[in-house]
Parts: sequence; structure tokens; C-alpha cells
Amino acid sequence: MTSGLSTPRLAALAGAPSSPPPAQAEAGAGAGAAERAERCELCAEPLPGAHRHLLDLEKDDLLCACGACTILFDDQSAGGRHYRLVPDERRELTGFHLDGPLWAALGIPVDLAFFSVSALGEVSARYPSPAGALHAAVHPDSWRRLVEANPVLADLRADVQALVVHRARRAAEHWILPIDDCYRLTALLREHWTGFGGGDAVWDHISGFFEEMRGER
Repeated sequence: MTSGLSTPRLAALAGAPSSPPPAQAEAGAGAGAAERAERCELCAEPLPGAHRHLLDLEKDDLLCACGACTILFDDQSAGGRHYRLVPDERRELTGFHLDGPLWAALGIPVDLAFFSVSALGEVSARYPSPAGALHAAVHPDSWRRLVEANPVLADLRADVQALVVHRARRAAEHWILPIDDCYRLTALLREHWTGFGGGDAVWDHISGFFEEMRGER
């Protein structure tokens, strides 16, 4: 199963910075800027370049949110069973324990994936393939063993945070990231992946993504 986000949404995320560069933040509103401005998808308020997202649980899609709507949904009960505010904290995990047999037990056929947990405790993984991002269920026993080895995962916020694992090409990246960052990584993969193994260009973009995460903490 491919990612629930639409192709235009993924394309927009691929090119979206997680925070605006200083020049953008200081730029004045030129002619027609109001018409070009991205808008909050709840109240239609114009948005700055960097803004928060809500996860639409029913559609598995991200909605851009203005500051006022962000405050409104900051209370996790405010969105009910429909919306969840995506957090903005990024955490690199040092000393993470994930050996070869446990990775194999998770059932992911490649060495780059992100894992999220639903409010019902169901664990799913998304990972790249030549056909796009694929979605797979994770066996509960395998996830339980991973959490026992890494208790920090017990605090993973349902639906809106994910464990990101990057073991490809001798990498050893383990992060807890907001789900919108994970979708942005998915968008980069879709945009730049070539052939069966992805090609050198896509792995350069992946390396750049994790360097950006370090700079944003």
C-alpha cells in the first residue's frame, strides 16, 4: 500500500523547508503575494513559510494550520478522533539498540523506514521501493521486543510521531520525528528515487535530510 498523502501534497512537502530561511522571514510582501500565500486549511488564514500541521486521522493526510488553530488543537483532546496536532520536537536517539536479528523480525525488506503507532496500539511501517512508499503492518511481538530494548519508544505519541531508522549504506541513524518530517522524507524519496536501488542522488538527499534535522533541533 502506498502512502495516504496525495502526489501534490508529497511534492509540496518535498520542497518545503521545516523552518524559513532568514531572508524569507524578512522578505516584504510584494505584488500579488497575498494571492500566492498558502492558507490554513481550517480557517483560510494566510500562512507563513514555516507552520504547523494537523494530521487528519480519517484521511491519513496532513493539513496546514495557522497559529490560532495550532493553539486550539494543542490540547490533544480538542481534535477528538479526527485531528491531531503534529508536534515539532525532533530527537536523535543515541545508544539505540537494534541488532540484525531484531531488524529482520520487524519484517522490513530495506534499511530505511519509519514506524508509527496508532491510538489502538497498532504499529505500521512505511519504507521506500521502486514503486513508491510502501506501508506494512509490524508484528506486535517484534515491536514489543524493540520497545523493551529501547524504553524511550514507550513515549512515542500515537499517530503523530514516528521512529525513523536509517541503516542503509552503513548509516546508523535513529530518530523520533514528527510525522510531517517523515512524510517529507517520503516525498524526497519519491521525487529522487531512480532504478531499483534509488541511485546516488536520492541517498545524497537522504543524508542532507538528516543533517537538516540536526540543524533544526
